Amino acid sequence: MDPREPAPLELAAQLIRINSCNPPGGEAAMAACLAPLLSQAGYELSTYEFAPGRPSLVARQSWGPQQPLCFSAHMDTVPLGAEAWRRNPFGGQVEGGRLHGRGACDMKGGLAAMVTAACSLAALKPRRAGLVLVLSAGEETGCQGAFHLAAQPGALGQAAAVLVGEPTGNRPLLGHKGALWLRASFSGRAAHGSMPQLGDNAVLKAARAALALSEHDFGLPPHPILGPLTVNVGLLSGGHKVNMVPDQASLAVDLRTLPGLSHDELAAAVARLLPASRLERLMDAEAIWTEAADPWAAQVLEIASGFLGQAPPPAGAAYFTDGSALQRALGHAPTLLLGPGRPEQAHTADEWCAAAEIGQAVEMYLAIARAWCGA
Repeated sequence: MDPREPAPLELAAQLIRINSCNPPGGEAAMAACLAPLLSQAGYELSTYEFAPGRPSLVARQSWGPQQPLCFSAHMDTVPLGAEAWRRNPFGGQVEGGRLHGRGACDMKGGLAAMVTAACSLAALKPRRAGLVLVLSAGEETGCQGAFHLAAQPGALGQAAAVLVGEPTGNRPLLGHKGALWLRASFSGRAAHGSMPQLGDNAVLKAARAALALSEHDFGLPPHPILGPLTVNVGLLSGGHKVNMVPDQASLAVDLRTLPGLSHDELAAAVARLLPASRLERLMDAEAIWTEAADPWAAQVLEIASGFLGQAPPPAGAAYFTDGSALQRALGHAPTLLLGPGRPEQAHTADEWCAAAEIGQAVEMYLAIARAWCGA
């Protein structure tokens, strides 16, 4: 390794020591740490704030006539939660072959690996295509930074393929489900709690709607890898006092959607199911999917096989990522997920990532980038 290039494990530990829990974010400090490394490696840098002090960092370098490859990672983490940690969540300790701390798995290990691979690639002076790194803010609160970037003319430029560094145990995933979050609001008529017959109970309307949503068959066949559309009513609220007939109530439903499904059509189906409600979209991130037969996907799967010792089976994720925003903005470029860390470690107390996986991810990212960029 060039002495000027970052050591991935040390960089990941340094990033963990920066508190970027979202809310409030802290991505400005993350960007300030990463920008000098990428600038020194020759990348042109741009920042885009979706809110004051909440920048996404875009780094790009071109080495040839073909469209670049895009690496995608996010700089924020979820909060610590109420459960006590056994180690300092911002200590970045390496112990027992594991990197510990908030974001070790999701996804400062993958972020450090991508930045390290990008710096190593630049030193090789590729000849065919460039690389774009999209390091987003606000991913953990609905991919805010990525959707903001997608809406800014020229912010992303062009890219012919996207690799999202979310934790997958370094096994490539061909895509993930989407998410359509809807709030349904209901109105009623207030009355004294001792005379409910004089009122119109909005909470009961919301409760019946929650059951209707949970039991409804939308008539959609399951995806062969991702499985069925799922419905979860995650919030139900209403009323003012226990001795009042509630005149207002609402629910929020999380629909995890499938590739090719129109969110407009799905929202219309919900509206037909709940005609007495007022619907509002809270989150709209489409599913992404790239077939294994896609030439770039096939190349990534082949490269991964060499590192993993076996061909990874076709797989996807139930969660969504910045890939939902980036794939649409980049003309539906083939988009895969691959990164260090066990997915079940994400968002947990005492979060960790295997140090060896971070090192392996650097090698895999570099091999994928070299194959695309011609280095």
